[in-house]
Amino acid sequence: MHHIFKRIVVLLRSHIDQVSWQSVVIATSLHMLLTWCLLLVANEQVLLSPGTFFYYYTVTTSTVGYGDLSPSTDLGRWIVALIQIPFGLALFGVLLGKTGQTVTYLIRRAMTGDKNFAHSSNHIIIFGWHNARTKKMIDYILADTKRTDRRILLAVTEQIEHPFLSNENVDFARLTSFTDLDELERVAIRHADKVIIDGQDDDQTFTTALRISRLVKEDCHISAHFFDETKVEMLLEHCHNVECSSTKSAEILVRSMQDPGSSRVQEELLSTLHGDTQFSLQIPSNVKTMEFGKLFHHFKYDHDAILLGVAHNLSAKNMDLNPPLDYAVNAGDILHYIAQERVLSNEVDWPSLEK
Repeated sequence: MHHIFKRIVVLLRSHIDQVSWQSVVIATSLHMLLTWCLLLVANEQVLLSPGTFFYYYTVTTSTVGYGDLSPSTDLGRWIVALIQIPFGLALFGVLLGKTGQTVTYLIRRAMTGDKNFAHSSNHIIIFGWHNARTKKMIDYILADTKRTDRRILLAVTEQIEHPFLSNENVDFARLTSFTDLDELERVAIRHADKVIIDGQDDDQTFTTALRISRLVKEDCHISAHFFDETKVEMLLEHCHNVECSSTKSAEILVRSMQDPGSSRVQEELLSTLHGDTQFSLQIPSNVKTMEFGKLFHHFKYDHDAILLGVAHNLSAKNMDLNPPLDYAVNAGDILHYIAQERVLSNEVDWPSLEK
């Protein structure tokens, strides 16, 4: 008996799988229309107004049956007993089954990374997966309480399921390759605002950065992490919109030996989870030339922030660290500073700082 029941369930599921949403909606709509027309013939005037009929139809067909609305004529009761409830109940079951199937499908797609994110824009893409490091990166991004509210999209090539499914700020895409154009279109690479590349090895990071550097929009910033500094040199020869970082363990060790506590300073500056952190701010295009000294005092006294230097592009090439007080700062320049929290452009009194 149990075996027969199981076969019936499997058979019903297979039929539901084959039915399209369009067919379900059309069949339900026709059944509603037929029921309304028959109740009209039966002169059930109380049930015929659109709002009342929809409520009555839903409650009765689903067999919830509050009893506050029901047919009052013999013909109306026959219509409900022979046409509305039997056929409507079958349609209601198919509708519930189809809804459950769709929800399961969407959840499964989110877990396996098969979802299409081509509609996304102004998002952050992280290429690459590392058990501990990737989680830290996401924690650091989300810890910035004044950051622009951008979605984070984690793109991987490993056969894993969504590692941050419980985090509503993180989407997940599993790609066959980081260099395949169709796959990159699926994560909306042309509309991304920021990109982090942290591949399984330097070769994957190098080829990914080389591929996407010409696909991203002009103001998209790309950050790539390498272990081999020679790869950094080669990449920068071809891609001028990529900022590369490499492991600086030797430099940090020497600096810690010469100036004890230096490693702790580096940790504080990089982490948004605790303590003062290094941030950057681009000066608006409509601001006139300013002196670094005025900016320095304004940031310290008004925002409790310390200016470190001025860069002239997103990659911070030819940055001027600790420039003289009369150093000219122009619109479009990028200020790098240390503060407890990010200083937003609209929080700075730019007119008072202009020459």
